[in-house]
Amino acid sequence: MTSPQEDTLAAAPPSVAPADVSSPGASMSGVSKQGIAPSSAATSDGSTHGASASAPSASVETIPPGDPQPEGWRVYLNRRMLICVFLGFTSGLPLFVLINLVQAWLRSSEVDLKAIGLFALIQFPYTWKFVWAPLMDRFVPSLRVWRPGRRRGWMLLTQLLVMVTIGAMGFFSPHDALWTIAALASLLAFFSASQDIVLDAYRRELLPDREQGLGTAIHVNAYKVAGLVPGSLALILADHLPWQTVFLVTAAFMLPGIIMTLVIHEPEVHGAPPKTLEQAIVLPFREFLARDGWHGALLVLGFIFLYKLGDSMSTSLATSFYLDLGFTKTAIGVIAKTVGFWASLVGGLVGGIWLVKIGINRGLWIFGVLQMVSSLGFAWLAHHGPTPGGLAIVIALEAGAAGLGTAAFTAYIARATDPRYTATQFALFTSLASVPRTFANAGAGFAVAQIGWFDFFLACVVLGIPGMLLLPRIAPWGARQ
Repeated sequence: MTSPQEDTLAAAPPSVAPADVSSPGASMSGVSKQGIAPSSAATSDGSTHGASASAPSASVETIPPGDPQPEGWRVYLNRRMLICVFLGFTSGLPLFVLINLVQAWLRSSEVDLKAIGLFALIQFPYTWKFVWAPLMDRFVPSLRVWRPGRRRGWMLLTQLLVMVTIGAMGFFSPHDALWTIAALASLLAFFSASQDIVLDAYRRELLPDREQGLGTAIHVNAYKVAGLVPGSLALILADHLPWQTVFLVTAAFMLPGIIMTLVIHEPEVHGAPPKTLEQAIVLPFREFLARDGWHGALLVLGFIFLYKLGDSMSTSLATSFYLDLGFTKTAIGVIAKTVGFWASLVGGLVGGIWLVKIGINRGLWIFGVLQMVSSLGFAWLAHHGPTPGGLAIVIALEAGAAGLGTAAFTAYIARATDPRYTATQFALFTSLASVPRTFANAGAGFAVAQIGWFDFFLACVVLGIPGMLLLPRIAPWGARQ
């Protein structure tokens, strides 16, 4: 099937074209007249299974064209995993610029703490990114002489915008142009959230289901490593170089991701992308509801909302908890940050490799239990009192369990998306997962004031139970994957 010429939306380059309706390799056999996928999805052996709340994925287990089925160590070390490294690093860099570098820059310039606190509001695009995600499923950025494809086109555009925005920040003074800096920070948050939409979509479409867990773990670990650039390297440079140079150097770390985008291939297209903007908005939600009706959809959404609730809430005031126990800032910096960072990386990698062996369903069960046990570790520390060894053990347990749980949870979200509407559905699910972290964590301080640290952490364990109770319907232990 040949691809029709794409219609451009603007005469002058760069332009944005509607998504190709019939790209090479796209099959219409699995799409109904309304553009809805049928209730069964083909597995790697060619059999079909009805989609339900217990098996919400509308995905197709495939290996990208030209890649043989990996065996042995190639399951863990292949080109797709290397791409995930670059995707994760590129995704994490702008967020940590906002969280760490901008804050340090403003405070070093003696900006009022209240004003710095208000800068947290610029992160709202990360929660609301699903609103404009359909545009990235519908349209294809392209140049007259180069058509990179739907995913690569948006990746390149957002990466360039992120790099330019980071580099531009250092040309302004917090004393004279605070509002301009706030506007640039808001733009950076918007471009970064938009980049996350397409990077998540690309990763989901690149990886077969059995590699989602490991690929996600590698992505998340590279995401965390990216934080060392604005959170450590840039701060060290700021003691020796002007801020303008610091921001330019930090922006240059976007170049590896841009080069990657230029050399990789567009992922395989499953079915037909939305042909109109209305379809791009309506069809992802209609397809999701068509799998198992409103009941199944609510079960999936409820699980996404609840699975990480207790684990997230238990760490929301971790630094305050350590200080209240009597640990010094030096001890927290050395033990908490160092042990936590490496334990999180190891946990994520181990979780991803383990998921290849046991599958996403069983990973959700095992890692969910470990998340609850890690919250009990905080309760034990609150009861036992401050000891450096106890702090290191508890932090390692929590960070490792969080890495395991995140690998399984994000792999589940990826599996639950339809490849034709990956950007919209993935953005919706991840935005929903961030809601409890935002609102429940906001009330954590009030809870601690009322019941104390020990009972607070026990309550966090209890909050992890509802998500686990949904697992028999969402991800049955013995289900064939």
